[in-house]
Amino acid sequence: MTGLAARLLRHRTGPAAATLLALIVGVLILVAMGSLVESGLRFRPEPRLWASADVVVANRTISQTFREFDGETTTSTVTLPEGGTVDAGLVDRIRRVPGVTAVTGDDRVLIGSPAAVGHGWDTYVFTGRPLAAGVAPRNDDEVVADTRLGVAPGGRIDLVVGGVGRSYRVSGTTETGSAAVFFTDAQAARLSAHPGRVDAIGVRMAPGADVGAVREIASAAGATAYAGKDRGNAEQSDHLAAQSLLVGAGAAFGGYVVLLIVFVVAGTIGLSVRHRRRDLALLRAVAATPGQVRRMLVAEATLLALAGSAIGGPAGLLAARWVHGELVGRGFVPAGFPMAGGLFAVPAAIGTAVLVAVVAALIAARRVTAIKPVEALGEIAVEPRRGGPVRPIAGVLTLTAAGSAGAFTLGAGSAGALAGAVGMLYLFVIAVALLAPHINAYAARLLTPVLPRIWRAGGYLAAANLRANAQGMATVLTALVLSVGFGGSVWFLQDNLERQTATQSSAGTLAERVLVAPGGLPGDAAREIRELAGVQAATGVRRTQVVVRALGGIEPVAALSVDPAGVTSTMDLAVRRGTLADLGAGTVALSTMQASSSGWDVGDKAELWLGDGTPVTLDVIAIYDRGLGFGDVTVAAETVAGHTAANTVDEVLVRGGPDAGAALATWAAARPGTEILDAATRTRLLGTDLALGAWLNRLLIGVMVGYAALAAATTMVMAALARRRELALLQLVGVTRRQIRGMVRAEQAGLLGTAVLIGATIAVLTLSAIVNGLTGSPIPYVPPLGWAAVLGGTALLALVSTVWPVRRLLSAPPIDNIGLKE
Repeated sequence: MTGLAARLLRHRTGPAAATLLALIVGVLILVAMGSLVESGLRFRPEPRLWASADVVVANRTISQTFREFDGETTTSTVTLPEGGTVDAGLVDRIRRVPGVTAVTGDDRVLIGSPAAVGHGWDTYVFTGRPLAAGVAPRNDDEVVADTRLGVAPGGRIDLVVGGVGRSYRVSGTTETGSAAVFFTDAQAARLSAHPGRVDAIGVRMAPGADVGAVREIASAAGATAYAGKDRGNAEQSDHLAAQSLLVGAGAAFGGYVVLLIVFVVAGTIGLSVRHRRRDLALLRAVAATPGQVRRMLVAEATLLALAGSAIGGPAGLLAARWVHGELVGRGFVPAGFPMAGGLFAVPAAIGTAVLVAVVAALIAARRVTAIKPVEALGEIAVEPRRGGPVRPIAGVLTLTAAGSAGAFTLGAGSAGALAGAVGMLYLFVIAVALLAPHINAYAARLLTPVLPRIWRAGGYLAAANLRANAQGMATVLTALVLSVGFGGSVWFLQDNLERQTATQSSAGTLAERVLVAPGGLPGDAAREIRELAGVQAATGVRRTQVVVRALGGIEPVAALSVDPAGVTSTMDLAVRRGTLADLGAGTVALSTMQASSSGWDVGDKAELWLGDGTPVTLDVIAIYDRGLGFGDVTVAAETVAGHTAANTVDEVLVRGGPDAGAALATWAAARPGTEILDAATRTRLLGTDLALGAWLNRLLIGVMVGYAALAAATTMVMAALARRRELALLQLVGVTRRQIRGMVRAEQAGLLGTAVLIGATIAVLTLSAIVNGLTGSPIPYVPPLGWAAVLGGTALLALVSTVWPVRRLLSAPPIDNIGLKE
């Protein structure tokens, strides 16, 4: 059967090429995305700071165990947003453990300018590297700096730590592979943002010593003892952030991409088999068994899947390298992050493509192989009768499930909104695919009196065709609905997020001026600025994250740490209940979405974890609407003091009279790098940052929309080319080419109108659900000409992919096409 399948493919190049194209692009997408995910999963960071340590004690994650409805328990783990710290007292406890030969705690210091990380000198011993030049720092005004900072022994280096500039003499240089600076231990402790706690503890053990006691001490303190190859996971680096990004992006979009490929490939193969009823009927009539026909179709699908994999696999690896380069160039991933070679991604993509193709072929063959040989040839003469009640019942149930998903999404917070809405989109499309024959039949009845009035004879023929071929056009309708649904919903998602974030931030910022600086401003900057002449109010703002319980687990959410003094004069969060005037230590204000998601209200006790993993219980004093622009959680600076990676603020919002400008300029001039922005400039820069950060989302969404459009195009081209005998017969009985072209245009208008109406409805429901979940507003924003681009692009795609093939068929004499297979 494999040989017969190969010969049949050579004689049916049109459907084979369309299916092959869908498989090539599908494998390309799977390999590219799979390679990025594989790169994240296979990445094992090598320890640099703790290269010679046997054990590293650190607190990098937080885990919570939840009991499911069925009694089973699940554990949810997230990385601590602020890195996490451990009690410095553990150093002495670990030092007393038998077998410990050396131990030190690392006072990690974030340096704002130049961007670097500082450590105490005792930590350097654990790097296992000799100095490149010079000597260790002996005084508090001396440092050892990495050579990539461009300094030499004897020179000086200016560092901004905690928003304050300091000058140090470079006593030596080293090559650690990162931008690192080493202070004296006393100076590192003074500069630490969390006194009494250290970032990590490095431990050296005697040969053969048992690390069990160290693990017990770490576990009792809520920390983790990393040993062997896991030591690199204790070091906070850009590589670990990149790993989380790649795995998270793949997990978020991977399943939906696979579902989309299933839609496309299954639809293409199903349409190809349907258009070959004459060939398959003839095989059944000459004694081919159902099993032989199924094996032949499976062999064809397998050959196409393997051929598509042979082309799509290497192309996907090239695409993955391009995406990796873009991620590096845009700052998402460090330049040295290792790229996996697709060892697992390529076989997984090939296996998925083959499985989807084979299953699609088996499902498509069911109709042909189920009939008797003597009836097989008769099947080609008329439209096959519609199936039993299973398909419409399944369609109604799926439609109900889509509505339920919509209700869930409307009530979900930001975490579940996107997943629920995209899932709802797929459920709607599946429901349309199941109900498509009935939708087409109903639409044909409605269009029967309309089309002849516009296209006359062509319209009459089109109405008759639409009624007779309601089931045959089901795949085309599904492809068009999929294209419109994707293009009109997820494509505009990022626009809504960026617009709502910028709008809320702009509307909620009452301050006329904003002070910013590379690496942040000192934590007490707002207090100093409030004392300047002409300043009415000044609020220090730091963006951080906290961890809250979510559906089935825990998740980090955006949070804002603010100086409560005068906050209501510089910020308007659109408070719905309560008041921000009560904000202080031990209290919290929540966005409407977060309060709804967590089930909290004013007066409740909110249990959450700060960015370093410290559990806190805070009194809810206000609920506000502008969570997207300011963060879902707002706390006082006192609440997070000592629990952040740096004791700085990101910006200071200032409100004052005209005479405040000179005083602010003088204050800023005394702190090099400090800028004074007006509110409009700040909003514009925020929009630019959002657009840069959204590039990966736009890329993934664009891939999904583009593949949906490809599905619609290939499906319609196949459907058009399969009509050669029908068009030839119409010409032989006297229908002119002009009338045939009018018929095709009328059919497309009817089918496209139905698809656009259904697809646009699905898109509006999906986009509204997403926007409501993320912003609280059920009315989405669509960019100017956005819908015109989607609908016009879909219409153009439908016309080009149908009219052009039909023109090609009409260019040949009808007698040449009348005897050809379907």
